[in-house]
Amino acid sequence: MTSETVTDSDYGDVVRNHLIRVEQQNAAALDDVAELLLASVRADGMVLTAGAGHSLAAVAETFYRAGGLACVRPVYHPELLPMHGAVSSTAAERRSGLAAEVLREAGLAPHDVLFVFSTSGVNPYPVELAVLAADAGCPVVAVTSVAASALAPRRAGTTLAENATVVLDNMVPPGDATYPADAPAIAAVSTIATTFLWNLLMVRLFDKAAKAGVSLPLWRSANVEGGDAANADLLRKYQTRVPELG
Repeated sequence: MTSETVTDSDYGDVVRNHLIRVEQQNAAALDDVAELLLASVRADGMVLTAGAGHSLAAVAETFYRAGGLACVRPVYHPELLPMHGAVSSTAAERRSGLAAEVLREAGLAPHDVLFVFSTSGVNPYPVELAVLAADAGCPVVAVTSVAASALAPRRAGTTLAENATVVLDNMVPPGDATYPADAPAIAAVSTIATTFLWNLLMVRLFDKAAKAGVSLPLWRSANVEGGDAANADLLRKYQTRVPELG
């Protein structure tokens, strides 16, 4: 067995064990959030999803995704995307006021649900999103790391988790890197853990909706038979409410 094989196996164990802990830790909270989502679907509400920097990978996972909810609108500003400027995206997340600008454009209603993805959960953009949404009477789900937030500088004076209706903890260690175990320097786990949490939530929502007799608006893959036709109906329903659908 080569040293490379051992390394791969060790890292695989780190990820698998982390996901097991994430699922166990969040079992009750996932049920609570699934109930919030089911109530929103019943009320013909929208699920708004927001993040900055690499947390936008989680937003992409929620939006226009085969097997995903169609009633999702990404809350987004180009300055927050690292590919539009890595250093400037960090500065944008730390700038007070951007959240208010983005939310004004997106709109909020009490029967909507806002998800804010931010592993550190301390910068003004994610924190102000949560504060403003809560003030508007919209439930806020924070997908964050309680451990990372505890050690990060409180640039907004408070944290995302402290202003959320429900917290889903991705349990990412401060600094995000996971390998090697004795001095982590590489292999961030936040995207994997956060995407896993989102899909655990989708499974719970699906089961609860089926039990309640509620039909979920779900995208089909455009590359399977009948996918385009099924998606066309959803586009007619949501395109005016979700400009990002194009």
